Amino acid sequence: MNKKYDLIILGSGPAGITAGIYAMRAKLDTLLLEKDFVSGGQVLNTYEVDNYPGLPQITGIELSEAFEKHAKGLNLPIEQGEVTGIFRESDSFRVETDGEIYRAYTVIIASGTHHRTLDIPGESELTGMGVSYCATCDGAFFKEKTVAVVGGGDAAVEDAIFLARICKKVYLIHRRDQLRAARILQDRLMELANVEMLWNCEVEKIIGDQQVSSIEINKHTEEGSKHTSLDVDGIFIAVGVLPNNQGLDGVAKTDPAGYLIAGEDCKTSTPGIFAAGDIRTKALRQIVTAAADGANASASVLQYLTNFHKDSL
Repeated sequence: MNKKYDLIILGSGPAGITAGIYAMRAKLDTLLLEKDFVSGGQVLNTYEVDNYPGLPQITGIELSEAFEKHAKGLNLPIEQGEVTGIFRESDSFRVETDGEIYRAYTVIIASGTHHRTLDIPGESELTGMGVSYCATCDGAFFKEKTVAVVGGGDAAVEDAIFLARICKKVYLIHRRDQLRAARILQDRLMELANVEMLWNCEVEKIIGDQQVSSIEINKHTEEGSKHTSLDVDGIFIAVGVLPNNQGLDGVAKTDPAGYLIAGEDCKTSTPGIFAAGDIRTKALRQIVTAAADGANASASVLQYLTNFHKDSL
């Protein structure tokens, strides 16, 4: 393809869609590429969103559809394709997908992350129906109910502390006999009367018919393994997230975990390459922060292109 865009955006989650909206309003010749057949990113996996300003109790699907409708109303082109590589070509970049080659002066990478899963029976089937990966997103729906949190790091302990304010009972399930979380978090956790620790335990199966009803646990003891069932209304899995950085090798500097290093202006170490949303290094990964990144990234792209064209005169 010989056409050269002003901007190519990778990913159609809140960051990518917002970047596209701002780019189209700035009259930039823009293309958005999404690897899946539907837009929305991880928002699609959340049944109900209750913390996006002005739209309480909207479903993840409804919010994604609203984002996409807004973008398409501005005639943002969206094409399906999974990126396999990004390469510098003199004054622009070549973006290769599994089926096409595109070129642009700038690229916003908004490919997001994916949650590390337990990879056990019932997990994928009941995601959004009691299986959650975000306590701050979904915790309010389990008021006065019993839930389990799986994990042993800061995120898991923070989730358990947060849920303890809302839920009747919280089980924190960890496969080892001590937590990895910061000591101050552990101290706060141990003060909570409605939190019960289940040490040396692994969840083997999640059970439910359209909604989580129980989990099967394997407890490791000196005598061997003991299998048991635990009645819960929901399970929050906090065993880490992984950046969607496939096809991005060598594109820009990353941190040890594979996230693209970029500040609030979304500029990476490579001029012309920007990172927005969960794929970039940041403290809080939420829908609202991803949308903010999309706006900032497009503003930085516009500034870059303005300077680029000035230098070309």
